[in-house]
Amino acid sequence: MNQATSDPQPEVGPTGLRRTLKVRHMQMIALGGVIGAGLFVGSGVVIQDTGPAAVLSFAITGALVVLVMRMLGEMASAYPAVGGFYEYNRLALGELAGFMTGWMYWYFWIIVVALEAVAGAGLLKMWFPGVAPWAFTLALMTVFTLLNLLSVRSWGEAEYWFALIKVAAITLFLVIGTIVIVGLWPGHAGGFGTLTAHGGFMPKGIGPVLTGAVAATGFYFGSEIVTVAAAESPEPERAVARATQSVVSRVLVFYVGSILIVVTLVPWNDPRMAQPYVAALGMLHIPAAAQIMNGVILTAVLSALNSGLFASSRMIMALATRRDAPVALARLNGRGVPVRAILLSTAFGYAAVVMNYVSPDHVFAFLVDSYGTVALFVYLLIACAELRLRRRLEAEAPQRLRVRMWGYPGLTVLAIAMMVAILAAMAFIKDQRFPLLFGLASALVMLAGYVLRRRLGARVPA
Repeated sequence: MNQATSDPQPEVGPTGLRRTLKVRHMQMIALGGVIGAGLFVGSGVVIQDTGPAAVLSFAITGALVVLVMRMLGEMASAYPAVGGFYEYNRLALGELAGFMTGWMYWYFWIIVVALEAVAGAGLLKMWFPGVAPWAFTLALMTVFTLLNLLSVRSWGEAEYWFALIKVAAITLFLVIGTIVIVGLWPGHAGGFGTLTAHGGFMPKGIGPVLTGAVAATGFYFGSEIVTVAAAESPEPERAVARATQSVVSRVLVFYVGSILIVVTLVPWNDPRMAQPYVAALGMLHIPAAAQIMNGVILTAVLSALNSGLFASSRMIMALATRRDAPVALARLNGRGVPVRAILLSTAFGYAAVVMNYVSPDHVFAFLVDSYGTVALFVYLLIACAELRLRRRLEAEAPQRLRVRMWGYPGLTVLAIAMMVAILAAMAFIKDQRFPLLFGLASALVMLAGYVLRRRLGARVPA
């Protein structure tokens, strides 16, 4: 034989994207997507404001996310498409809803890219104090831009290992925490006494519990990336079904379980609760606890940066395909990579990083305050889309319902009511009013963009 046997060419989807993501990638991407830096750091703020009842805050929001993920699993398995729920919302709710969803989601992730690049630089500076933070920021942006430009398989492989590290770290934490609580850890009596020993389980009343649920909403955002990635998997229906089911079965364990362990091991009003997982490991006198957790947090930050570039580029590509964005952004290179879409999302990330240094208290603050509310708007539109698409599927193509939303339509309506209640509650919670207003302002800007889009020309047919 004169020629070596070559690897089979990857399947190419109808849009030209290469379907090289395997089921293992999809499962870990979905599972790791909900374990972000917000869990490791942001949860400390919720605990300090709420007390041990922060467990309830995360349980309330976690239950909502589980319902939304089930809805996404139903729609993604029936309609695997580039842009995921952007297409579902367009099909179910019309052009305006699709336009708003796509641009809000893109907006969310390009801000995340900037935030995580800055956060990653801050963590690296702890180990290399002699290097300027801007140098680390530039290095991280460059590395992950190149990684995303290489191929979707390189992105998926990197995200697989990032997610695996996060899942392994949380699993180990859960095991160690359980051993301590049952009294098998040397030097610790165990038990749940800490939950009520410092003012009770709910020391500040029910109000902060609800406030904490609002704050925790953004911590879970990211698990929906699996539905965006579905179009680049050779078996999108099977991959999405298995991936969303894995999230549903484990998200509450990772979040609620680990938060319960934290507030059981460390008093909620301990000053060290600003770094909750570091504080919990420190209570157990584990050597280099701070360094270990900083490494895990850095992994979570890099994972969010990597995912943000992927999600934002695929969403802007989907928008361009429907001419809701410049059509040039839908073009792919020879490896099936949307280079222009990636570079645009990256370019905004660089600009946002600059804004963070030049005007941290003005322009960048607006972006940071608004993106969490935007995420909630996206979830609300997803639920409304599922409510309508399910009826259509049952009437026209019931065989496509490979994954079904539980208790339809009751649980879907309940999820919508919960999200509306959260948005309404934000208007009455002092610390949440500005994020709500900024989120509404962002939505109005996108609405103006839709009006402008309609005036510029007709859309391509579906």
